[in-house]
Amino acid sequence: MAGIGRLSSRTSVLLLCDMQEKFRPTIFQFTNVVSNAARLLQASRILSIPPILTEQYPKGLGPTVQELGAEGLKPHSKTRFSMLTDTVEKELASLGNPKQAILCGIEAQACIACTAYDLLERGMEVHVVADAVSSRSQTDRLFALSRLKQSGVFLTTTEGVLLQLVQDAKHPNFKEIQKLLTHSSPDTGLLAFFSSL
Repeated sequence: MAGIGRLSSRTSVLLLCDMQEKFRPTIFQFTNVVSNAARLLQASRILSIPPILTEQYPKGLGPTVQELGAEGLKPHSKTRFSMLTDTVEKELASLGNPKQAILCGIEAQACIACTAYDLLERGMEVHVVADAVSSRSQTDRLFALSRLKQSGVFLTTTEGVLLQLVQDAKHPNFKEIQKLLTHSSPDTGLLAFFSSL
């Protein structure tokens, strides 16, 4: 249903933004953010949600980290902050222009924010997975999430996305998704964000 942020696997695309080797030592909670994004990618494969992967200037920032589990995905190389390059636009068109974007990766105040604004301007519903995005600075991360919310982005969590996408224990893929929920999502330091609301 449009307007309230109810996710559907039939109308969604998963956007995986710039989770690359050179960012590993500098991004706040990098390991936990990538772990959550990896679960989202696993779920997208189970539920037939198309994933799109980008890399920011890979010559300088290196490849996508192995633990994301993105083998088999062809990354779209970019230099601009938004993921919506010409090649990504073509891929979205080839997918029938999905109505909803599930967005995760780095950095919240740069590539995630620019991508979200571009998607909103296209008329898409944007779901930023707060525990699967981060920045070098927790301050930048939290202010970016607040700003995105003001712009009309739906903020959610990894587990929130997984459960919304199946919506019922009778869903044919529920058992597979349930396995991804065996362990709680790692704490990525978001309590400060919610205490400020």
